[in-house]
Amino acid sequence: MSLPFYQKLHQHYDSSYRNRDLRTTMSQYQQEKKSSAIYTHGSTAYSSRSSAAHRQESEAFSLASAASYQQQASRATASTHAFAASRKTASAYDYGYSHGLTDSSLMLEDYSSKLSPQAKRAKKSLLSGEEKENLPSDYMVPIFSGRQVHVSGLTDTEEERIKEAAAYIAQRNLLASEEGIMASKQSAVSKQSAVSKQSAVSKQSTVSKQSTVSKQSAVSKQSAVSKQSASTLHQEEAFEKKSRKVAIREKAEHLSLTKTLEETEAFHRKLNEDHLLHAPEFVIKPRSHTVWEKENVKLHCSVSGWPEPRLTWYKNQVPINVHANPGKYIIESRYGMHTLEINACDFEDTAQYRASAMNVKGELSAYASVVVKRYKGEFDETRFHAGVSTLPLSFAVTPYGYASKFEIHFDDKFDVSFGREGETMSLGCRVVITPEIKHFQPEIQWYRNGAPVSPSKWVQTHWSGDRATLTFSHLNKEDEGLYTIRVRMGDYYEQYSAYVFVRDADAEIEGAPASPLDVVSLDANKDYIIISWKQPAVDGGSPILGYFIDKCEVGTDSWSQCNDTPVKFARFPVTGLIEGRSYIFRVRAVNKNGIGLPSRVSEPVAALDPAEKARLKSRPSAPWTGQIIVTEEEPTEGIVPGPPTDLSVTEATRSYVVLSWKPPRQRGHEGILYFVEKCDAGTENWQRVNTELPVKSPRFALFDLAEGKSYRFRVRCSNSAGVGEPSEATEVTVVGDKLDIPKPPGKIIPSRNTDTSVIVSWEESKDAKELVGYYIESSVVGSGKWEPCNNNPVKGSRFTCHGLATGQSYIFRVRAVNAAGLSEYSQDSEAIEVKAAIAAPSPPCDITCLESFRDSMVLGWKQPDKTGGAEITGYYVNYREVIDGVPGRWREANIKAVSDEAYKISNLKENMVYQFQVAAMNIAGLGVPSAVSECFKCEEWTIAVPGPPHNVKYSEVRKTSLVLQWKPPVHSGRTPVTGYFVDLKEANAKDDQWRGLNKAAIKNTYLRVQGLQEGVSYVLRVRAINQAGVGKPSDLAGPVVAETRPGTKEVVVNVDDDGVISLNFECDQMTPNSQFNWSKDYVPTEDSPRLDIESKGNKTKMTFKDLGMEDLGIYSCDVTDTDGIGSSYLIDEEELKRLLALSQEHKFPTVPVKSELAVEILEKGQVRFWMQAEKLSANTKVTYIFNDKEIFEGPKYKMHIDRNTGIIEMFMEKLQDEDEGTYTFQLQDGKATGHSTLVLIGDVYKKLQKEAEFQRQEWIRKQGPHFAEYLSWEVTGECNVLLKCKVANIKKETHIVWYKDEREISVDEKHDFKDGICTLLITEFSKKDAGIYEVILKDDRGKDKSRLKLVDEAFKELMTEVCKTIALSATDLKIQSTAEGIRLYSFVTYYVDDLKVNCGTPIKYTDRVKSGVTGEQIWLQINEPTPNDKGKYIMELFDGKTGHQKMVDLSGQAYDEAFAEFQRLKQAAIAEKNRARVVGGLPDVVTIQEGKALNLTCIVWGDPTPEVSWLKNEKPLVPDDHCSVKFEAGKTAYFTINGVSTADSGKYGLVVKNKYGSEISDFTISVFIPEEEARKATEQSQKGNKKSK
Repeated sequence: MSLPFYQKLHQHYDSSYRNRDLRTTMSQYQQEKKSSAIYTHGSTAYSSRSSAAHRQESEAFSLASAASYQQQASRATASTHAFAASRKTASAYDYGYSHGLTDSSLMLEDYSSKLSPQAKRAKKSLLSGEEKENLPSDYMVPIFSGRQVHVSGLTDTEEERIKEAAAYIAQRNLLASEEGIMASKQSAVSKQSAVSKQSAVSKQSTVSKQSTVSKQSAVSKQSAVSKQSASTLHQEEAFEKKSRKVAIREKAEHLSLTKTLEETEAFHRKLNEDHLLHAPEFVIKPRSHTVWEKENVKLHCSVSGWPEPRLTWYKNQVPINVHANPGKYIIESRYGMHTLEINACDFEDTAQYRASAMNVKGELSAYASVVVKRYKGEFDETRFHAGVSTLPLSFAVTPYGYASKFEIHFDDKFDVSFGREGETMSLGCRVVITPEIKHFQPEIQWYRNGAPVSPSKWVQTHWSGDRATLTFSHLNKEDEGLYTIRVRMGDYYEQYSAYVFVRDADAEIEGAPASPLDVVSLDANKDYIIISWKQPAVDGGSPILGYFIDKCEVGTDSWSQCNDTPVKFARFPVTGLIEGRSYIFRVRAVNKNGIGLPSRVSEPVAALDPAEKARLKSRPSAPWTGQIIVTEEEPTEGIVPGPPTDLSVTEATRSYVVLSWKPPRQRGHEGILYFVEKCDAGTENWQRVNTELPVKSPRFALFDLAEGKSYRFRVRCSNSAGVGEPSEATEVTVVGDKLDIPKPPGKIIPSRNTDTSVIVSWEESKDAKELVGYYIESSVVGSGKWEPCNNNPVKGSRFTCHGLATGQSYIFRVRAVNAAGLSEYSQDSEAIEVKAAIAAPSPPCDITCLESFRDSMVLGWKQPDKTGGAEITGYYVNYREVIDGVPGRWREANIKAVSDEAYKISNLKENMVYQFQVAAMNIAGLGVPSAVSECFKCEEWTIAVPGPPHNVKYSEVRKTSLVLQWKPPVHSGRTPVTGYFVDLKEANAKDDQWRGLNKAAIKNTYLRVQGLQEGVSYVLRVRAINQAGVGKPSDLAGPVVAETRPGTKEVVVNVDDDGVISLNFECDQMTPNSQFNWSKDYVPTEDSPRLDIESKGNKTKMTFKDLGMEDLGIYSCDVTDTDGIGSSYLIDEEELKRLLALSQEHKFPTVPVKSELAVEILEKGQVRFWMQAEKLSANTKVTYIFNDKEIFEGPKYKMHIDRNTGIIEMFMEKLQDEDEGTYTFQLQDGKATGHSTLVLIGDVYKKLQKEAEFQRQEWIRKQGPHFAEYLSWEVTGECNVLLKCKVANIKKETHIVWYKDEREISVDEKHDFKDGICTLLITEFSKKDAGIYEVILKDDRGKDKSRLKLVDEAFKELMTEVCKTIALSATDLKIQSTAEGIRLYSFVTYYVDDLKVNCGTPIKYTDRVKSGVTGEQIWLQINEPTPNDKGKYIMELFDGKTGHQKMVDLSGQAYDEAFAEFQRLKQAAIAEKNRARVVGGLPDVVTIQEGKALNLTCIVWGDPTPEVSWLKNEKPLVPDDHCSVKFEAGKTAYFTINGVSTADSGKYGLVVKNKYGSEISDFTISVFIPEEEARKATEQSQKGNKKSK
């Protein structure tokens, strides 16, 4: 039986469809095609098609394509390469589907490859029956114009369907006998139609891209063809079974022949000269190996190719360099055989190795893996024989690496944490994994209360490679809970947990309740969403009246309140939503004080029915096929829907009632709406609740019902055809909370846990429904104030309350919570004091054999990690015999507890193998026994070297150091132990990285390890040595992380007032059962007669009775029942001396002196003796001694003591000769004494006496006007000399007079003494100002004078400073062009002859090059410059001591510009010299009487001789007989007017002009008439007389 073409992509339920023989012949393509995307798309697309669609297809194409099927099948059978074509087509399909192409994208010539020997099963629907009812039915498109087929796809045509079917038949007939082929030809059309019909009825999906909408036409269009095809189907199935063996044999022959042809063709292809070059091929590929550490391994491969390929070895894709690791790798290539040898394999050699062969034709690689195993335990090379390992086969190979077991440790772990809402918090710990597997990272997973924590906007996770962190960006009460970090490596994992508490944020309104928490959506549909939340633990001091619910549409920031009155029930249906939109919600609690803070917002919720959501999620994702088949359909009348079913009240509270029902079975093709009706119980008066707004979903929430009243409800359906019959009414429902508030819990029992926590247990509330959890509160006894222990309800009947004060007594109470509210408080528990609980100790560990005899063995072990809160009182040892690997029964080795971590077990059998276990005991009882030890053989040890030290432990861990202690080995070997060696390595380092900490053996059984790196984890071991050698190492101590823990304190030395020396230590992390243990050189000092130890509370003190040399050593204090808390203090010889000196000082105290006795001379010549002590009390007494005699206060001596400052003084008016000697001040302050002495003898005393006399005279001088500062000079910035002095004690009548060389100097300004400074300014100071200057102050009180000599050297010094100031005032050299040449110059403030001016390079001065000073300008003139004058010019100003240089560069552009300017000025000078000009002779104004003759003569100059012309009133003057002009000898011009008349008045001008320029000389002629002038004078006199009258 074969498959129809439309079923070839699906797996049918009938097993007879699965042709195994056919399946084994298919290529790799068909195996991969089972999981390709085409099957998924095909099954999805066709699963939604109706049976009518399949029947349509079979009838539409069966008759039309019958002939074409037979024709295609004949061609396929006749072709000998049909199967090869099928493989080719399959490859094309593989490429298409792997690149996301559809059928239409694959333009193939042969469709036979679409055959599927194993049909794909149709994809099962994930929807329930109820959800399927809610899904929309197939959409129908009625058209009343006849049947049409619209085709828009690329492959969905009639012709291509025929080709597809023919390809199927050709593929099938290739594997069948001739008889089967003939039968297939005869029945192809009928069989195709029958099977298509069967597929349509069973709703099997197809692979063609069609979509149909007709159901009714399929039944009406069946024909007799289907009946005929049924009979032929049975006939062909029977015939196929008969010819199956023949088909398999023929197929096998065909495959063998094909392979022979391919090999022959490949051989001839290589013989062809054009194909001699071929790519590399691996004849022998390298093989993977698994070896033990320290073994060698070889990888072999053989490669062919032409030209000969070059082979390279890679390790993890990195080329292997034999020179980088000499001796590690050996690479050889001989006669085409290539070898890679890896010597002494270690764990790092576990990798993937690649052999890469390359030539000009290409590259080919072959891979092999090398796995290096590590034996867990001591490595014994004797177990390896001829490279074959005899180690146990239990070594595990994990998916994450190769190790017998991973050890996962947590360091720097997060502890119980407390946060507040809105704050940030980070939980983290360091993860140490041994052995370390490179390139593999552990799987880190965080959990809260057992549920995985996923990253969100509230919480983020981070893994840095060795540290895992969980960060809360904004804490909420929902984040409270037990957090667990789980680290997984393959099959191994470890986890660690700690609780996180989140306290309420501060309320904005005092007394307002806290925010609710866990706001979630319980039910969502089109019409409403039910929101639930948890009530807060804190009500603000008054009961919560209810809650307000707020909503916000996703994508907006607008919050709106959903309820007008507060609701008490912790669930509420929110209505008034827009269908299809998403919302978020929050809740606020309210009491009489106000509204509290809002809760954290909920996750977005869409207002959709669950069925609609499921439909959207399960909607097929197949692409649009492009074809719609539209059928003709008569319109039918609408069907009135039937009544809903299964109506029930799902929830009822005092605020609302929620109804739920199922849609009716009879509802037609269109959507339906619902109307809800209610009536009072006992009546039939039904009222429609939602008249205006029909319900779209089968759920509804009713509000505004009378609390306590009884109702019944029913629902009607409606559509366009009308309103259906009502459903059955519900049972009577009383409006009110069906859920009762839970009863309070009972029997609150607190129990001790730690020094900051208490475990509270209780009996759960009885008959509690929908219990959310419990809130626990605590109160300090007597305070009356209750605090919440948790803000997120906890389930169960047990909770650990953290954050309590150690030593305080607390009481507890609990209340339950559900949606209805919080219960009453339980009864208060009994009071309990917070302190750590006592438990049995944990098991000891690391049992080892320290020494073995013929009939006894000495065992050693490490004490338990946890002592159970009490001191371990002893150990019990058990042993058992092991015979041939079978252990016997356990026996007790000791009846009385052993106090040490070592024990000798006697009465054993020689050469017998034993196992041991140890259990620790404290006052709480016997702990769990340890793990069973290794097998130890009881035999006499004859080894010469010592055994391993035992009881190795560390303490006093700091960030750079720790102390390691151990006990000597029980077996010392043939000779006594002479010392120890301590080794250290990082915890994750290899065994070959151990390093010794001491080069020479140490005799002590302890060592302070220095130089650790902070934050690094270490392990340590100890080895003993004797004369025979070094013994085996001890068990490892650690791993331990080098860090100084917070709160770590050190031992402090103290010396009290009586000189008693003590060592003090304080611990803030003690448990109630902790004790202090003091030791010297790490040996207990309990019975030492030289020490007294006193401990009280968390403080301890060790006092030395008589500290001496025998007390040198290291004193340490350890705190039991803690995590290794301790500290030590070293007393060496230097420290001993310091402490003894400090003790002596405290026993016999001295008054500390800040300043020893000293003397100073005061202003009037008085002598002051003084000293200063550090501190003086009111009882301090001072004795004054002079030459061993006490002196007292009197006329000669004045004493004073300032007890605040500690200054002691004695004053003397005058020093006389008899006062020479020794002065001493003696002090006594209680027990303390002190003294200070000053010796004043000989020259020291005489100098002091002279100084006192001078000061006395000075004081007398200063009683009148005097000089506070004597006369001095300074040079001002203007290079002037200023003589100045400072005067004091002056008044208005005080006069000041200046003198030079005893001659008074008159001063223009009068001194005002405003600032006490008197000055005399000397400008342009020079040699003439040398002399002796004197200034005198005087008034009626006296006079004072000051002299200043400015002669000789003093004058030179002053002139040097003046010259220096002048030189510093010099400006930079500048360049100036003149008509004569170029001038270089600089300005100074003023010039004096003492200032020497030189040039850097001597310049020979000539008439052309000159230098000089003009005023304040110092210049160098270069006349008629030439190119030889280019260069750098330096002017040096020498002030008598130093030279000051100024430089200018006269070259390049500077010279060119200066020279060009010189040429221009030179030409301008020549032009100015020779231009035409009027030298003189013409007046400005000429006044002449009418009728007179005017003659003017002037001199004219110019070279060449200028041209002369005259102007009258700025117009050319034309000479005539009346006015004549002439020019003689080229320099004299004449102007004559005969008989001057008034017409000759005006402005005249003489114009001279030559090639260098012109000039005009103007003059004015004024002609007057005498009679006219006389008349004007008379008129003026008459006017004057009238004004006077």
